[in-house]
Amino acid sequence: MEKIEIKNKIIKNFKLDERLLNLLDQLFDDRLDLDRINEIVDFIVELKLDTSAVIGFLIYQLHKIDPEKAKKLSERLSEDEKLIFSSFKKLKDIRYLTKAEEADDIRRMFIGLGKDLRAVLIKLAGILYDVKHLKEPLSAIDSDFVSNVKEVFAPLAERLGLSEMKSVMEDYCFRYQNPEMYYSLINQLEKTREENNKQIEITKKRLINILHELGIKGEIQARQKHVSSIFRKIKMKNVTLAQIYDLIAMRVLVQTVEECYAVFGKIHGIYRPIQGRVKDYISNPKPNGYQTLHTTVIVENQRPLEIQIRTYNMHKHCEYGVAAHWMYKDGSEKMDKLDKRISWFRNIIENAQTMQSTDFVETLKTDLYTGSIFVQTPKGKVLEFPVGATMIDFAYSIHSDIGNHCVGGKINNIMKPIYTELKNGDVVEIITNSNSKGPSRDWLNHVKTSGARSRIKSFFKNEMKDENIANGKTMLEEASKARQFSISQLLEENYINDILTKYTMESMDELYAAVGSGSLSATQVVGRLIALYLKDHDQPNKKGEKIKLKTSKSGVVVDGATGLLVRYAGCCQPISGDEIIGYISQGKGVTIHKKDCPNIKYLDKDRLIDVEWEGENTSDVYAEIKIIAEVSPTLLNKITSNLATENIVLRKFEAKEKLDQLECTIVIVAKSRDDIKKTCLNLEQINGIKKVIRIS
Repeated sequence: MEKIEIKNKIIKNFKLDERLLNLLDQLFDDRLDLDRINEIVDFIVELKLDTSAVIGFLIYQLHKIDPEKAKKLSERLSEDEKLIFSSFKKLKDIRYLTKAEEADDIRRMFIGLGKDLRAVLIKLAGILYDVKHLKEPLSAIDSDFVSNVKEVFAPLAERLGLSEMKSVMEDYCFRYQNPEMYYSLINQLEKTREENNKQIEITKKRLINILHELGIKGEIQARQKHVSSIFRKIKMKNVTLAQIYDLIAMRVLVQTVEECYAVFGKIHGIYRPIQGRVKDYISNPKPNGYQTLHTTVIVENQRPLEIQIRTYNMHKHCEYGVAAHWMYKDGSEKMDKLDKRISWFRNIIENAQTMQSTDFVETLKTDLYTGSIFVQTPKGKVLEFPVGATMIDFAYSIHSDIGNHCVGGKINNIMKPIYTELKNGDVVEIITNSNSKGPSRDWLNHVKTSGARSRIKSFFKNEMKDENIANGKTMLEEASKARQFSISQLLEENYINDILTKYTMESMDELYAAVGSGSLSATQVVGRLIALYLKDHDQPNKKGEKIKLKTSKSGVVVDGATGLLVRYAGCCQPISGDEIIGYISQGKGVTIHKKDCPNIKYLDKDRLIDVEWEGENTSDVYAEIKIIAEVSPTLLNKITSNLATENIVLRKFEAKEKLDQLECTIVIVAKSRDDIKKTCLNLEQINGIKKVIRIS
């Protein structure tokens, strides 16, 4: 794909003034992945997103390869374009993240949903492109990515109404995870294609005649069900492909709701409907806003055929979900709030702002996968819950105070325990007591909704907030001391802002409380602060009457002032930045040891002299590092990827399992103590690593 073709496509489909035309020329770089950009631009065009969306997306692509140029160009963006750009910067490439980072990224996606859906929709398109173009056999990282697509992103696309995207994602996941069954089904479906096509032509003609008889202008479409959908049905019903009769579906598009019902009636006049397979989703839409009439009828070949009838507007919402919002809006308007049709997301977004990332993702998976039931309040208000929800979920859906003071309730006017699961159509009344001490921790085992779970956890966090803040401060101080830093050194304003942004916190008290309650690791927070500190504070050389060491490329050290021959001690292998001491050896010049070298105590103290480093080390010095971590099949790959990303040369790598944990010993090439410190800090950020220690 040539960049000129993509530029012309953008110019053709979006309104670009002179500023944007000039900007567009500078947004393309030869290092960009043009095929990926082209496919995502097609998605943006198809959804009819606005100019800000495509410009914000393009400048983010440039940012990934040239941050400085992107930063300069971003100064010329409008506020709306900057909003999209900044939204993308918060959403990382999930394919290459650790489990904890994946959870953080998914959580940020949902926080972003409440602010601007465009970046999230485009991110989903990027995820679809990535899953399409994975290389087989899959690596461990790619397998994790496929699992996330199946468990989170495909269901999310469905909840957002992007049904086709959801189906394509599921097809690719099915192919990667169960290739034998996937290709077997593909081959079997190919054998039925000719017969299915003949039936489609016959039914299509009859449906066209119905439209003519009714004087309705409409359109007839036909499609075969997706492979993943067929496999799910085979597995769920424990049948063979030959026993799945509704492999194909017809769709009738008309202008109005009245025409939908008129066509619906006529179809039943010529075809016999199957009992239980007639569904009216126009009068009773699905939770994601889906509206269509469904009927399955027996056609000429005596097999069932599903026919769907919907208006063109319904079709846009079915195909494009919440993105259809832009198809009816003036370009000057902005989408600042979610469409009323996706009220389900409001609780999810609230939870994303209050729950720890890993907890949020686990409850999200449950919410995305579980079916829905509808229950009523005594006044007739209908509320939606996942299957398995209890009276506690109902209480918290009304108000946090109702949930916190719930002591019992009635279902259909009969007293029931608060752990009772609700059923479709139940009328629920909650009984509260203002003297109640609040929820029990056991309630967490009996709730289904992430909203109830979040509010119960919040209750306990708030009840112990002062204690958690105090504990958090102490834990951060101790973690800093363990790394030879004081917490006051690390809590500079710009470092605090970075940490609060990373963990989506509003204040240091919130951070302290999260550490104190165990939601955040003190070691990880301090590790991040130290990394920021070291980046800004290069340790200067101390001045004094000492031997100043300069290193040659051969690794032999020569003192420029005295001409003494100097060499490194093999026992402790000091490198630039280490606190060092010299030992005058007879006939061998000065041997340099680390000050904490255990062999110093065996040396003649009268021969010890003060020395210091001068300038940067230019020799290759090996540093040995020990890593203690949880046992994980992907951890070794993450460690080597981390080192490669930081351009660290690896000379040795050994790993063994010991007492249910993994112990790795690596040897790297380093120039200074700060290099090793930074490497250790980077490794400590990897999820699953407990401790990183420099041995020598």
